[in-house]
Amino acid sequence: MSELKAKIRADLKDSMKAKDKERTGAIRMLLSALQEEETKGAKHELDDAAVLKVIAREVKKRRDSAQVYADNGRDDLAAVELAEVEVLSGYQPEQLSDEELEELVNSVVGEIAADADAAPSMKQMGQVMKLAQSRAAGRVDGKRLSTAVKATLQG
Repeated sequence: MSELKAKIRADLKDSMKAKDKERTGAIRMLLSALQEEETKGAKHELDDAAVLKVIAREVKKRRDSAQVYADNGRDDLAAVELAEVEVLSGYQPEQLSDEELEELVNSVVGEIAADADAAPSMKQMGQVMKLAQSRAAGRVDGKRLSTAVKATLQG
């Protein structure tokens, strides 16, 4: 079992003992998503990198749901979703600042430019995104990364 998954299970026990219903519910949903990912296709144990991807996906789902609820005047439900985001975000690595993100993107663009002997264009955005995502390793939201890459390639 990955270290991160073991920590999540331990946190579930702690939250149950503390009778923290909201935290317990959020952690249970996360463990359910992890279980689903492990049993999808051939059964396999998730490593920490795969667990981080599942956590990022679940955080994104909650944020999107909160936005939909807020847009429809259901601030009570949006607050529940955002509370779950807070719990799940505690398992993610610290997110990159804007300066660190810009530095990462510029580094990747420079590397690809050196390999191709020309500055990459929007046609190589997929290549830049793939390398940048692997370097960021869950420390940046895909939307933020995509926006930064587009700005760099167009500017």
